[in-house]
Amino acid sequence: MFIHNFKYSLKILFRSKSLVFWTLAFPLIMAVLFNAAFSNIENSENFEPIDIAVVKSDDFEKNIIFKESLKFLSDKSSDKRFFDIEYTNLEKAEELLFDEKITGYLVFEGEDVSVTVNSSGINETILRYVSDEIKSIGGLTENIGKERISELIMSGNTDIDYERIFTNISKDIINEKQNIKDISTENMSYVMIEYYSLIAMTCMYSGILSMVLVNFKSANMCAVGKRSAVSPVKKIGMIMGSLVSGYVVQMLCILLMFLFTIFVIGVDYGENLPMTVLLSIVGSLAGLSMGVAVGTLVKKGDNAKTTILISITMAGCFLSGMMGITMKNIIDKNVPFLNMINPVAMITDGLYALYYNEQFNRVWFDIISLLIFTVVMMFISWRGLRRQTYDSL
Repeated sequence: MFIHNFKYSLKILFRSKSLVFWTLAFPLIMAVLFNAAFSNIENSENFEPIDIAVVKSDDFEKNIIFKESLKFLSDKSSDKRFFDIEYTNLEKAEELLFDEKITGYLVFEGEDVSVTVNSSGINETILRYVSDEIKSIGGLTENIGKERISELIMSGNTDIDYERIFTNISKDIINEKQNIKDISTENMSYVMIEYYSLIAMTCMYSGILSMVLVNFKSANMCAVGKRSAVSPVKKIGMIMGSLVSGYVVQMLCILLMFLFTIFVIGVDYGENLPMTVLLSIVGSLAGLSMGVAVGTLVKKGDNAKTTILISITMAGCFLSGMMGITMKNIIDKNVPFLNMINPVAMITDGLYALYYNEQFNRVWFDIISLLIFTVVMMFISWRGLRRQTYDSL
């Protein structure tokens, strides 16, 4: 009976033109549109050095870490410079900031460094981030310096040049940790955010397949469902056979989408393509389970269920950044719970982690989260199926 339901469900899916469009044709059309709209966007977005000011003082001259780091980051002979720096007094720095000629300025008071800006844009965020990174280097210098001084004292050396020790350590760390550079044209792609959202959307559209198959097994939806309801075969067994067929069709759609975007459009998914595919496979499972839940719990017709499912999917895509690349960060910062239960955000979060770093911990966390989401949806659907009764058929 499992094989019979599997074959029958495959015929249903392949004969439905609307299903073929939404699960296969629509993602490919979106990929073509993304390519046409964004193919040259990154070529016109080269990083420009940020104009800042540094208030000169004795405290600044004593802060070797900041002095050498800023010197490196503003080196005009380097094609990786981050800042154009004007060294001036406090009054002039305030005037430049007021006239919007600089992004911000740094003031040194003892060991403290304050960053003053007028707004909270990208350049302002970069300035604060770089300042925090340099501060962390200063803490590292102090710890290493204390260890070296202790070693000298333990060895019986009493003639210790403390300033020279800390200066040498500072320069050594700066030389080793000069990893803040412009990589916007090397491995940072804003366009990939759209493609990753497209992958997530395609995964969630597997819910349309499972919802249609569940409807065919529901007595209140069609004549086939009525015959299935009165048959001696267990309902869960029939539905599982149908869902396996839906998952097979979805895997075919995912495969074609990857082949099309890689070999036709030329999308680069990074070095971890197998993990990207694995995340898509698990994401499709989550989409399939959500379709089962909607098909089981919503007591409406086909059109109403489809509208609800697509609305949920598109809302998840919106929150994950498909319609605006900053939306996901806004949600993560202000309402993190939404993305914690949003399967689209789980998929895109794992894809970002794969693309931008080599650590798989975050990816495995998202995969496990998707599996938990799948189990919860299937459990809710199972409970809903067990409680379904009809006065007459």
